[in-house]
Amino acid sequence: MEHTPQLSIVIPAYNEAACLGPLLGELNAALAGGPTYEVLCVDDGSTDGTLEVLRSTRERLPQLRIVRHHSRSGQSAALWTGFGRAKAPWIATLDADGQNDPRDLPRLLEARDASPEREELWLVTGIRRKRRDTLLKRVSSRVANAVRGRLLRDGISDTGCGLKLMHRARILTLPRFDHMHRFLPALVMRSGGRVLTVEVGHRPRTAGTTKYGVRNRLFVGVVDLLGVLWLQRRTTHPIIEEEL
Repeated sequence: MEHTPQLSIVIPAYNEAACLGPLLGELNAALAGGPTYEVLCVDDGSTDGTLEVLRSTRERLPQLRIVRHHSRSGQSAALWTGFGRAKAPWIATLDADGQNDPRDLPRLLEARDASPEREELWLVTGIRRKRRDTLLKRVSSRVANAVRGRLLRDGISDTGCGLKLMHRARILTLPRFDHMHRFLPALVMRSGGRVLTVEVGHRPRTAGTTKYGVRNRLFVGVVDLLGVLWLQRRTTHPIIEEEL
């Protein structure tokens, strides 16, 4: 692209060949007439036809950039790879499984632009109104959010929503670790940034299989949760009275 885009959209993907083509088409339609943008799809070592679908889609979507991990490294690592390579000052994210509706993305942009705290705003995060998931996934997510919210007290009821909008330079200052994407609101607040929430829709998965359950949604994240809690309690924000 000749010019710096106004928005970079980062999509982490692992074995989502059946979902990515339709999703990228919807995304292109949703942003028609909106900001200039690029799409960075990070293939996290997929073993299905994800890479082939992306290469085919790039022929009709010139804004698409493809990055591939040699082997699976996890969603947070894929997101961070995209953040580091994004060209725009603001980054949007959404899941590759098609459950996030790209038509909600302009609503996040509108909320950012209308915020009276725009200068302090680091993150606009979607809150899914009605979850279109299996009972097991809804229960595991509810338990994980309840535990996280009780300990971190970030006031966010749904940190698992993949639809987010964030200030690139500020997000890159946050601590980096596996599963960090689940704690973005708390990490932003710890650093003194503002977080805005916007209600968004949610759609049922129509292809592929979920990568999360009770074990890797709650139990694997316990160590990370305690680490973020430690970071919160060890952070200081001194008030500067004079500069010499």
